[in-house]
Amino acid sequence: MSGENAFPGEDEMREQRWFRITVLAVGLFVINAVARLVVRFGFDGSDTAQTRASIVMFALIALILGVLTFLRAQRVRTSVWLPEIGAGALGGMLLTVLVGPFLSGSSPFANGSGDFFAQVWIYAGCAIVGSALGFGVAVLLGRDYRSKSLKAYTQARTTRPRRVVGR
Repeated sequence: MSGENAFPGEDEMREQRWFRITVLAVGLFVINAVARLVVRFGFDGSDTAQTRASIVMFALIALILGVLTFLRAQRVRTSVWLPEIGAGALGGMLLTVLVGPFLSGSSPFANGSGDFFAQVWIYAGCAIVGSALGFGVAVLLGRDYRSKSLKAYTQARTTRPRRVVGR
């Protein structure tokens, strides 16, 4: 057993988890990259266009995280999807604030640390709000993993015949 895992498929599970996190982070960064490139080449760096692109970008990030959270909350426990979505959002945020400015022909701290941290806080706020809304809708509709488990348990308990105790 040396060199082998005690549980078969454990490495595959970890790879899938990191793969999902990486895909989410890269996907969120691509949204930012497209917004930056559209502003850079389509509107020649216009402040109005940059503001509108930022609003659309943050709304898309919140929407994607909300939908993804809604879907994942139905299939797996919160302890599984929350770290995955959180790590993916954090990775996307780091790529957005550290690599994204280079796509615009700038650097992360070109406009000062205030703008840098404002972007971090706005990104984090949109990610949290989007995920919270997605989970809230799943719970509200009774479609989250825990609600489904409790419903299945209740049905199993009520359909089982009573056990007769002989005295």
